[in-house]
Formats: sequence, structure tokens, C-alpha cells
Amino acid sequence: MGRSRKRSKNQFDGVLVLNKPGGPTSAGCLSTIRRALDQGKIGHAGTLDPMATGVLLVLLGQATKLASFLTEGQKTYLGEMRLGISTDTYDIEGTVAEEKPFDHLTCDEVASHILSWTQLSEQEVPPVSAAKHQGKPLYALVREGKEVPVKIKAVTIFHAEVLEMDLPRIRFRITVSAGTYVRSLVHSLGMRLGCGATLTELIREQCHPFGLEQAYSLDDIVNEPERFPERVIPMRDALPHWPRVILTEDQTLSVRNGTWLPVELAPALGADGKPGDRAILAEADGAPVALAEAKLRDGSVQWSILRGLW
Repeated sequence: MGRSRKRSKNQFDGVLVLNKPGGPTSAGCLSTIRRALDQGKIGHAGTLDPMATGVLLVLLGQATKLASFLTEGQKTYLGEMRLGISTDTYDIEGTVAEEKPFDHLTCDEVASHILSWTQLSEQEVPPVSAAKHQGKPLYALVREGKEVPVKIKAVTIFHAEVLEMDLPRIRFRITVSAGTYVRSLVHSLGMRLGCGATLTELIREQCHPFGLEQAYSLDDIVNEPERFPERVIPMRDALPHWPRVILTEDQTLSVRNGTWLPVELAPALGADGKPGDRAILAEADGAPVALAEAKLRDGSVQWSILRGLW
């Protein structure tokens, strides 16, 4: 068996909100932080394409356990597209596949199609993406010249608005469910309009519950190591939108042993404790012990452990 990596004395536990620059991959940004600040255990919630900028949630130490719970939140993007051009990647960094005239379109017609995004329930996954087929990323199949299967995924578009329109360029804002490909929305729009469209800019403004106003640039994070501690959001504040259950000492020991707790004996602050409700189980000082979900068991509603954080 391989030995686990020894934890660095410089390792932090918490969330760092990064304002990702355009160019490097999300993984590349993490590698830079890992090397510069000696953060051996590091991950992220919600990948951004190399071209995209904005909020990337960097998870440090114990916070890597929160990845699936932070990834599932809504995302808000500011984007820009250009009509009349299609690329193989659906964004401006790809190879131009086709160019078509767009001057037959009116601004009202284009805006109507953009607003109709909120009626969509599924979309086609871009062929050049990290989505996998039989364990292999689709982009790898493209590079190898292999046929890329068409993958359809469920999405929800909560809000869409046009900010500026000077055809062929359009700026827009959109709030979507986790995993939605904005460049696919733009590509499909171009197909419906009959002229093609490609994404030229994308800024993630929010990855719920954190926004761009809380983010730090990669350069500042790396070049100002003395300020790193104050920039890391501690574990106790990493899921600010989750209700809390304050445990007694005996309850804390029980949770650590995997015991379910009756909701009536451990009520949540900010939730009713109905089946399906989720909460953070925390010690008296606020230190998180576990993430839990209320479930029916033996005729009563009890907290079931989703993820231990001790």
C-alpha cells in the first residue's frame, strides 16, 4: 500500500475565492498556488475553461471534502458572443468552422431567442470538453481524431438578460445550474438563428454562495504570501447558506461514531428539520463536525451523516 502524503505545517483548511485569469487551466492555477504556498492538499469546485475568467472556488485541506456541495450551486456569468461565426470548440479560441451572414437578423429577434434560454431543459455537451465517454475526456477523443459521441445533459437556466447589442456582438448575463456549458448555449443559439455564433468572453461573477467581490487575483495570492491566511475562508464559514446544528459534547462524540441524531434533540438554526433538509453539525465553538441530511428512520426524523469533517 502507498503511504499517504504527510500534511505540511503550512497547510490551510478552507475556501479561497480566486479570480481566475484567462489563459491557464483551472488545474494550472491550483498547481501555481500549491507550489507557491505549500498547499499539498488542494482542489476546486466548478471548472472554468482556460479562456474564462472569474470566480473559481479553491478548496484547501479539509475543505476538499466540500467539493460536491459547493459545485452544485447556481452560477452567474457575464458573457459576450459574436454572430456569424462558428468554431469547433464553440468559443473564439477554436478553429473557425463556418462563417455566415447575420445582417438579416433584427436586434429584437436575437434578444427574443436569448431570453428563451430560460425555457431550455437540456443541452448538447461541447465535443471539446472535459466530459467523459467510457472514462476518457471528449477533448482527448478529438485530439486522437476519433468519433465523439453526442452527449445530452439536463440544465436549468434561471435567468437570462441582454446587456448590450451591437450586432454582431452581444453582451449578456445568465444564471444557470451547475455544469451548464455557456458556450453550448451560444452555439445552439447560432444554429437557431441560421448564422452561427461563438463565445468570445466569459466571466463567472458568482459561484453560489461566493461572488467576484470576494475574489483575489492569482498574482496577489502568490506575491503576497503574508496575506494568505486572512484570505482563506475558514471551514466554519465555507457553507454560509447551510443551517447549523449546535451539538453538545456527547452528541459530538456520537456523530463522530456515525450515530444518527433525532432532529428534535438537535434542532437546526434556520431550518425546520423536515426530511430532505441539510445542515452543518457543529461544536459549541462553531467548529464543523459533519454535514447531515434529515431523513425518516424508525418513525422519527433524524440527522444522517453526509460527510464527516473531523
